[in-house]
Amino acid sequence: MTTRLILVRHGVTEWNREYRFQGQTDIQLSREGREQALALQKRLLREKLDFIYSSDLCRAWETAEIIAEPHQKQVRFVPGMRELNFGIWEGLTYGEIERGYPELVKIWRENPHLLTLPQGESFEILRDRSVVAIETLLKTHPGDTIAVVTHGGTIAASICGLLGEPLSQMWNYKQQNTAVNILTKSSQGIKLDTFNDISHLKS
Repeated sequence: MTTRLILVRHGVTEWNREYRFQGQTDIQLSREGREQALALQKRLLREKLDFIYSSDLCRAWETAEIIAEPHQKQVRFVPGMRELNFGIWEGLTYGEIERGYPELVKIWRENPHLLTLPQGESFEILRDRSVVAIETLLKTHPGDTIAVVTHGGTIAASICGLLGEPLSQMWNYKQQNTAVNILTKSSQGIKLDTFNDISHLKS
């Protein structure tokens, strides 16, 4: 029996375009983000989505609601799939963070697995809570296709956890907005079949 997991990053927000760290700050999709989600909706029409889940942050569930409409599915929230809590970085631009926290930025770039942000989370915490959430969904819906709309950091950390790779490799799994990632779980384990697919934005 094979279970398919489709991990999707949310559409773009104004803060994304400003290179501003969102984390768990609840920012809505921009107009461009909603257009991206509509393109993603068309991309996923070919998929038989049995269940659709989302992070409980509005940029994710707005994207999920747009995906779900033609499938006539209810979007269910999974708080464990929230983005990393960036603590003192939330609301700051990348430039502001580089100027104010150069030592933390160096760790962020080179050794993300060692980063713990003041008043925030570590990527280890993010990986552990997101993998628990995903494994629960896989056990709940064996043999189904499950879509989960979530966040870039969450997807990267989750893929590392599901594939048994170290978090030091997570930047290999960076995500663009509305990127599609498809994993399959079978008796042979979990395999990543599609990674960071944004072909729907180019058509």
